[in-house]
Amino acid sequence: MKLVLLVTSHESMAGEKYPFELTFSFRPLPMQQFSFLQDKETLALLMKWSMLGRISAQAFSFDQSFYPYNSDQFALSFFRDPDVVTSMMEVGVRGPFDKPLVSVSVKIIPCTKVSMDLFDPIYSCGILMPSGHVVKCLHDVHPDYDELRQMLQEEDSQHYDVIGKEEREEFIFLLFKHICLGGELCQYEDVIDPYISTTKKVYKDLISVQKDPETKKISVVSTVLKVCVYDESGRCFPGMPEEEQTFAYLIVNPFKRHVTLLYHLYGVGRLTL
Repeated sequence: MKLVLLVTSHESMAGEKYPFELTFSFRPLPMQQFSFLQDKETLALLMKWSMLGRISAQAFSFDQSFYPYNSDQFALSFFRDPDVVTSMMEVGVRGPFDKPLVSVSVKIIPCTKVSMDLFDPIYSCGILMPSGHVVKCLHDVHPDYDELRQMLQEEDSQHYDVIGKEEREEFIFLLFKHICLGGELCQYEDVIDPYISTTKKVYKDLISVQKDPETKKISVVSTVLKVCVYDESGRCFPGMPEEEQTFAYLIVNPFKRHVTLLYHLYGVGRLTL
């Protein structure tokens, strides 16, 4: 179930905090690296898709217990934390730094998948040729269009329902969609494999899992939050104007008390590695 929360600062006119307000503190974890931002083959693909230099992932630790019901205050504390702000600026993230933050909207994103099985229907419905090549199609607006992007973006696509409504809300599907659509000068793939392999790599980098010692079943322990931040002038992060490919997610591991900020600003990516 999708949950959308809008929270404003729990502060009085005098600046006093209500007793029930929980404030988190954060510390950067610079030693935690993400393979999709280190692997040369993946970086070459991100450059091709116009996302290089515009997508980033940063890890932080935090000091209080996290539960989904306090995700609003968690996110507000995160973007107000001076160490977070400094770390974001150091890697070139264009964030909410100029004015006091007044609110944050948080959407809890379902994240339950531990395999790539969700994408199996794409291979047998007409979106792809048997070779894995993406089928081209005509479009009124886009001269170079294909059935994959049409399925991802247009509800009246004949293949839209190949992936069910609940599966479309899963974090792994949203990652796949972000990767397929790319940045402003994206050079789209003729075959699906690079999209699938990159989605798998990014997802594995970001999500934490655990195995039940009795059943041996693997399950996701991360909570994924899609976030937007507002100051007195309106939305200030992850960027304006609003664009589907400008996004920010907080991926929380409540057991390790680690959180990763995944961020992408739509535009023209770096043209060299």
